[in-house]
Amino acid sequence: MSDLFGANDQSAEPDALFEAPREPEADVEPELRRAFGVPGGTNALPSATGATAPLAARMRPASLDEVVGQQHLLEPGAPLRRLVEGSGAASVVLYGPPGTGKTTLASLISGATGRRFEALSALSAGVKDVRAVIDLARRRLTHGEQTVLFIDEVHRFSKTQQDALLAAVENRIVLLVAATTENPSFSVVAPLLSRSLVLQLQPLGPGDIRSLLERARTDTRGLAGAVEITDDALDHLVRLAGGDARRALTALEASADTALARSGDGEAIIDLATVESSIDEAAVRYDRDGDQHYDVASAFIKSLRGSDVDAALHYLARMIVAGEDPRFIARRLMIQASEEVGMADPTALQTAVAAAQVVQQVGMPEAQLALAQATIHIATAPKSGAVTAALGAAIADVRAGKAGPVPAHLRDGHYQGAQKLGNAIGYKYPHSHPDGVLAQQYAPDELVGVDYYEPTGRGVERELSARLPKLRRIVRGER
Repeated sequence: MSDLFGANDQSAEPDALFEAPREPEADVEPELRRAFGVPGGTNALPSATGATAPLAARMRPASLDEVVGQQHLLEPGAPLRRLVEGSGAASVVLYGPPGTGKTTLASLISGATGRRFEALSALSAGVKDVRAVIDLARRRLTHGEQTVLFIDEVHRFSKTQQDALLAAVENRIVLLVAATTENPSFSVVAPLLSRSLVLQLQPLGPGDIRSLLERARTDTRGLAGAVEITDDALDHLVRLAGGDARRALTALEASADTALARSGDGEAIIDLATVESSIDEAAVRYDRDGDQHYDVASAFIKSLRGSDVDAALHYLARMIVAGEDPRFIARRLMIQASEEVGMADPTALQTAVAAAQVVQQVGMPEAQLALAQATIHIATAPKSGAVTAALGAAIADVRAGKAGPVPAHLRDGHYQGAQKLGNAIGYKYPHSHPDGVLAQQYAPDELVGVDYYEPTGRGVERELSARLPKLRRIVRGER
């Protein structure tokens, strides 16, 4: 293999291939691919549009008009729309959970005028494959063709593999479109990241999934109206999708196959029972806008508070199976970590926040394990409502008008004339004291001596309950 941009020392191809720029011809591309050892050769993502192809493949959008969701990236003038329309030239990293359209958008970008498309998977491609495609792309430029290089799961590329792309991206030998489900700030090398636009895709909303399913049911590329679907079955498919278009279409296809097999010569109808039997997953009676949503969420919260880890896991499972937004679950766990556990185990909040980050950066279904871990941590942790009570009491006093002037020695003294106003005079710096704490008034006059936080004797607060009175006596000058 040649140097990344040098002459190919091993080339034995006819000189006529590379004599001078010319209009691309149909017979040139196969010879170029053979010369650089790049297999295949299409100008779009590999796709099968026959009746045996998966529904998700058949329904891949062929134009921007068919794309659902991601409108924040596809509005007029946005970088991604310009790329798809052929007027943009920046490489991009598409970051988002599975089934949100990363591969579809890459395919649309490849369809812009004068572009060839190459797809590599980080699961199987090595540095040699990357360099072969780059050498091929360089030669294509002599024929007036630009190459779009799509790399799926780029986060799985090693640093060496990612570094092999740098010069080609910087010199626009290739237009890189990289897809990742992981935060590129942590999974893509900084030099490559700085040469690319990072565009974050969001999970598709329920309306987007519903629109996609209806189109697949009626479109000639999809089910061509061969089946009908009931409202509750459609609602269930939308919930099960969890914002993932591919999952939604796969479930619809399985349900349609079952309905058609059962219909005989009659009308094929997808109802709730058909969906359940087709995907081996019972529909949980759960309306995200109705009583079941609030009842299950309430039971989840109270099970966490009551330290019943098994019940908490049951309600977590019901929410997951019903397609509850995992961000809602993560938010509840973060709230519970402070409200029900608090300082009795401060690490519970860290676990809950980490679970929320996994939901954001990895997505479902993998993120359900992190949600379960946080659920178990909070349910089994020692409980304390002291943080909630302390803040509530402080807020009540403020609302009651107990908000006197800040003591003069605590006020800001970092501006000219502050000392003339008496600000910051007499402030004692705690770190100058051997114990790191000293007698000094911090609260407004009317709140001196008021205790808000009362730790329990559980968990870490057992230690705080012994230490806090000593701190208060020192600060208040009572010892």
